[in-house]
Amino acid sequence: MTETRKMFHRDLGDVQQELVRISAGVVESIPKCTAVLLEQDLAGAEVMIMADDEIDARTIDLEDRCIQILALQAPVAGELRQVISALKICAEIERSADLVVNICKAARRIYGHDFDPKLRGLVLKMSEQARHLFSEATSAYMTMDAPRAAAIDDMDSFLDDLQRQFIQAIFESHAAGRIDLQVAIQLAVVARFYERIGDHAVNIGEKVRFQVTGLPPEHSGAARHRQRAIGDPTPLGGIQRPLEVPPTSE
Repeated sequence: MTETRKMFHRDLGDVQQELVRISAGVVESIPKCTAVLLEQDLAGAEVMIMADDEIDARTIDLEDRCIQILALQAPVAGELRQVISALKICAEIERSADLVVNICKAARRIYGHDFDPKLRGLVLKMSEQARHLFSEATSAYMTMDAPRAAAIDDMDSFLDDLQRQFIQAIFESHAAGRIDLQVAIQLAVVARFYERIGDHAVNIGEKVRFQVTGLPPEHSGAARHRQRAIGDPTPLGGIQRPLEVPPTSE
C-alpha cells in the first residue's frame, strides 16, 4: 500500500473517530437538557445553548474534511460509501444537538411554571429512551454493526408511544387546570423534540447499514414518520385545535 493510500485510510479513520466523539457528546447532553427542563436551571440552559457553537464548528470542519477526501482521493465502492455516510451522519448529529438546545430554550420559556408528577415522569422516560437510542446509534457506527443498527428503528417505536402518552397527559393536565395553555403548548413541542432525536438516531442506523451492506434504506426518515403519524391513535380531546403546533426548525 502506498503512503498516499495509508494517509487516505488514516483520514477516514480520523473522521469516524471524531464523529463518534461528537455523537457521544450528544448522548451525554440529552439527560443534561432534561435536568435543565425539570429543575428550571436557567444557568445550565445558558451553558448548553452556548456550547452548541462548538458542535456546529466541529461538524462543519468534518464536512469540509469529507469533501476534501472526495475531491482529492476519488474514493469508490466501500470507501465512497464510508465518506458519504459520514457526511450524512454528521448532519444528523448536528441537528440532534440543535434539538437539545431547543429543549433548553423551551425550559426558559416555561420558567416559573410547575407541572405535575405524571408529566415529569413521562419527560424522564422520553429523555432516557432518546438517550438510549442515540447511544445505540453511536455504538453501531463505531463498530459498524449492521444488525444493531437495524434494531434501532424498532426501538424507536417505544419513544413514539411515550410521546403519544405524554400528549394525552398534557390534555388531561390542561383540562384539569393544572397547567395553562402556553405551558401545554411548550411541553407538546418538547415532546416533539425528543421524538425527533429518536428519528435522527434511526437515520444514523440506516446510514450504518448502507455503509456496511451497500443497500439503501427501504424508507426515508420522512416517509417513516408519515406512516406512523397516519396510524397515531392519540385521542385529541376537546383542546385539539389550541394545541396544534406549527412545524419547528431543526
